[in-house]
Amino acid sequence: MTWRAVAPLEELTENLPLAVEVDSDGGEEVRVALVQHEGEYFAIHDVCSHGQVPLSEGDVEDCSIECYLHASTFDLRTGRALNLPATQPVPVYPCRVVGSDLEVDVDNPIPADALAS
Repeated sequence: MTWRAVAPLEELTENLPLAVEVDSDGGEEVRVALVQHEGEYFAIHDVCSHGQVPLSEGDVEDCSIECYLHASTFDLRTGRALNLPATQPVPVYPCRVVGSDLEVDVDNPIPADALAS
């Protein structure tokens, strides 16, 4: 795993997504929305699979994030699209707290079917 510190915990506010760009091993910058929700931290790709708009501008509720443009919602744990018009999941990334920082591994997204229930 390739962990990268992406934000101090003090920058995160409950249910208010924070957009960050994270360098991958391949040299690409990956747009990620960081979310603190009910005492947990999540890292989800910051681009809606339907409308290609930032998910970080949407609302967080019930462990999901809503795209502000067409109201598709995505599960923060799996990236699965929960309603139309989106039908494709978005990547979610492992994250962890180390000291006072949140770290994310964008090189090893969590497969949507690995966490689906």
